[in-house]
Amino acid sequence: MEEIVVDGRRIEITHPDKMIWESQGITKIDYIHYLINVSHYLIEHAKDRLLMVWLYPHGIAGKKIEKRSVPESAPEWISRIFYKNKERMLLNDTATLAWAANYGAIEFHVPFDCHDKPDFPMEMVFDLDPPNDTSFHLVVEVALKLKELLQSLGLLSVPRTSGSSGLQVFVPIEPIYTFEQTRRITTFIANYFQEQMPKQITIERVVSKRGNKLYFDYLQLWRGRTMPVVYSPRAKRHATVATPLTWSELEGGIQPTEFTILNIRRRIEEKGDLFKTLTTEKHNQSLREILSFIEKNKV
Repeated sequence: MEEIVVDGRRIEITHPDKMIWESQGITKIDYIHYLINVSHYLIEHAKDRLLMVWLYPHGIAGKKIEKRSVPESAPEWISRIFYKNKERMLLNDTATLAWAANYGAIEFHVPFDCHDKPDFPMEMVFDLDPPNDTSFHLVVEVALKLKELLQSLGLLSVPRTSGSSGLQVFVPIEPIYTFEQTRRITTFIANYFQEQMPKQITIERVVSKRGNKLYFDYLQLWRGRTMPVVYSPRAKRHATVATPLTWSELEGGIQPTEFTILNIRRRIEEKGDLFKTLTTEKHNQSLREILSFIEKNKV
């Protein structure tokens, strides 16, 4: 056992030498130190959103356990809130982050809205899911076309690796639009892309019916659904991380496996936080014109 002090809180790390990502040589204490090092950026995305974590008690190759409510064993000081008669976890400070990792959390996921302003998402998100691990070139092709379309609508967007095999495109918005309103826009854009690229794209949610096409997921953006927090690790063998990118990086050619726990801190030092337009320097973009267009044209 090893004790660390985070934000003045003492946390006894159980099994600090336990290997989490064996192929990368990353132990539990290495993992916790990674989270502490990136906590400022990660928490800016997660704060005031109801936290959901995935636990992997039998290793990252084993079954996961979803946890949303505060465990009985949790110390009194972890971030929490009563929400719909349940005591839910919040990820609002570094000590809570370190405690959750020690408890067994490997992945950190949050919804699109904040608990104090439910039903008004902070961003629009498109999730591009390739048919297999060798199809990232297709993800890049679709993402760049999506960027162009969003630009034509006057919307800034940020690409991000999912930490798995796909890519997510985030669009920061003013949190005054309901999930129903954002769904009208994401549906419009998804249908447009399927019409333009019918051989490459599907909007079929059932995996077995997608064939060898990229899944253009516009439905995940909804109340109660979640996505990984930026810079959250994923339970993948390369210790990959959900990592924001520049559009020029994506165009120049990258692979999701390039971005891991081992190099993210240096990347942030070199490039800064590429997710800041959604967090510390939030762009509250208006959707009024595109909603008016959709309503006017009944599309």
